[in-house]
This record gives sequence, C-alpha cells and structure tokens, in this order.
Amino acid sequence: MLCVPGNPGTAAEAKCRNLPISPLDAASVVAAAHAEGVSLVVIGPEAPLVAGVSDALRRSGLAVFGPNAAAARLEGSKAFAKEFMQRHGIPTAAYGRFTELAPALAFLAQQSLPIVVKADGLAAGKGVVIAETQAAAEEALQRFLAWGPVVIEEFLYGEEGSFIAIIADGQVLPLAGSQDHKRLGDGDQGPNTGGMGAYSPTPILDAAMSERVRREVMQPMARALQAEGLPYRGFLYAGLMITDSGPKVLEFNCRLGDPETQPLLMRLESDLFAVLQAAALGNPLPPALHWKPELALCVVLAAPGYPDAPQLGQAIRGLETTLDTATAKVFHAGTRTQDGGLVTAGGRVLGVTVLAPSISAAQAQAYALADKIRWPGMQLRHDIGWRARPRT
Repeated sequence: MLCVPGNPGTAAEAKCRNLPISPLDAASVVAAAHAEGVSLVVIGPEAPLVAGVSDALRRSGLAVFGPNAAAARLEGSKAFAKEFMQRHGIPTAAYGRFTELAPALAFLAQQSLPIVVKADGLAAGKGVVIAETQAAAEEALQRFLAWGPVVIEEFLYGEEGSFIAIIADGQVLPLAGSQDHKRLGDGDQGPNTGGMGAYSPTPILDAAMSERVRREVMQPMARALQAEGLPYRGFLYAGLMITDSGPKVLEFNCRLGDPETQPLLMRLESDLFAVLQAAALGNPLPPALHWKPELALCVVLAAPGYPDAPQLGQAIRGLETTLDTATAKVFHAGTRTQDGGLVTAGGRVLGVTVLAPSISAAQAQAYALADKIRWPGMQLRHDIGWRARPRT
C-alpha cells in the first residue's frame, strides 16, 4: 500500500510506504501509480477530488475510487450542492446564495436567529458559523465574502448524524451510522471545527432511520447523479440533521468523514479493498457490509489555537507509551518527524480510537489512552459520545 504523501503514522504501518509527492500534483500521482504498478487508487482528501486528480488517473487507464471533479462540486461548492438538492427534491434547509454584501445583508435582515453562514468553497470544516446574533452573522458574512460566494441557511433543530455510503453507478451500499462532534468544546460549545470526535453506532441512526435516509436521501442522490450525467464511484457522506419532520441534509462530502472514518474502520469486518475495487470497476456491490457489534469511539487531540490559528511544531510526548491493538489505535493526522521525534503539524493532530462493549467502556478506555499523550496546550473534548449515554 502506498500513501501520498502520508505521515509518520502511515510510515509505521506494515506493508505501507509513503510517497513524498503532493496529492494535488496530478501528473506526479499518475506517474507514480503507473511506476509502482498500482491496481487501485483511493482518493481520501477532498482537495484532490475537486482539483480533478481522479479524472487524470482515469484518463491514464487506472481504476479509481473517488468521484470526478464535476461530481465533487457537491463538496467543493455548497451553493452547487444546495441547488442540486433543490432540483431533485432532497430534503435540506432553506437558503440563499450571495456574492455581494448588500443583498446578503438585506436577506439576512429578514431571517430569524440563529442563522447559519457558510463559505461556498472548501474550508477544511471551518467555513461554517452558527450565528446567534445579527452582529455575529454580519461578521461571518463579511469574512467569508472576502473568500468568495456565501450561503446563508436556515438553522435546523434536531440531532446531527453522519450517514456515509459507497455509490457506484447508481448502486448504494450504506456504511454504519456514526455521529461527529463539530464544536470545539464540551456540550457542543465554541466554534465549529472539522470534528473533535465521533462514535459508531449511534442511536439517532437506528435501523429504521438509516433505511429512511437510504430511501429519501442516498438512493435519490445516486439516481440524480446519473440523470445529470455525473458518473459517481466513491464515498458520499451526508451530514444530517434529524428533525421532527425527518432527516435533512446539512452538507455533502465526497469522501469518508473525519473523524467518523476511525471508528467505522475499527468496526468494519468486510474486506474494504474488495468492495472499493468492485465500485471503482463498476462491478456489482455486495448487498451489505458486515460490522462488529461493539461500539467504537474516537477522541481527537488538537493543537492549541485550533481551529483559528493552530500552533505547530510542539513535541508530542507519551505516544510511545501507547500500543496499537485490535481494540485500540492512535491514528495520526497532523504529525511530522523533527530531530528524531514527533511534533504537531496540523490543527487536529491525533485520533485516539477504541473498540469496546458499551459507550461508557469506550469513553473510559479512550480517555485513559488520551491521558498518556501530551504537548503544551493540547485540546480535546471530554464528552465524546455524550448523546448516547442516556439511551444505553
């Protein structure tokens, strides 16, 4: 297995080798894949998808799991996604799209609070502000308009859930449900982030609700993509709000979610490679994936200053005292080697993930593992999975 560009965590995995090239450099990625005799390319991050790296790989004759650039606009442009959902009757919040301040302010003045303000393009999970006041909404609006178009969206009440499926030429193969924790602080307080932790399964996406999401969101999306001439072979992530009237889409990602991926892969029993290869080749998918019955939970350890201005380059201590096992793993995200040791190299640094019989056991084990790791100003939430506790 080859990782582009990889990190110290992937470098330590058995049978895994990092290739120090940019994932956005399509020509280098194509050349490396052919030189190494790669049989399947799986594109994880959103930026290469939006940049069309999958298109270049496919043109060169390689099997690729990941949508083309045209379909990846579902993540690359929130306005495109909203317009797409509106055309095809996919349940979502009411919205307006703006490129100038005056009409945006006029629209904003007519809305009730709280209100959601979103940067239209990619923002690494940080281009969303839930504004409780008119002043906060106006500040976010002006800040995001400096980057490009802005979406102003109705605030939806309910509980969030993450529903991810493999889409392949109209086929839909759901993954297990999961729940992210977007806010920086305990009790869902503080600014939005790329995600401070997740767990799977989650009560909000039980069998009945998951089937409803498949029927009302994912299957219609798969048909709509085909109808609009957007061939799709990849993950489709629906960030949902489960409202009193049913599931509504907050956003689409064209990849596995992070940090949902970590607990999902801890629970997955099926051969992921075989399924992704079948999807990439347009072959029939299995009727279902198989999952371990235990609960998996991930706690993200973040750099000080995250999400606005993370401080990087701090020595990571205690990681050597942790041990990857069948039921516990520390995933690397923003790390690099320096002077023979590990230092922080991103806003979200590590994902401490465990597999346990219950939510309480998973929390206890994950936080015991997280307590072994430290660097100055390390941030983490202490309540990952809190919504599941009263119901288990």
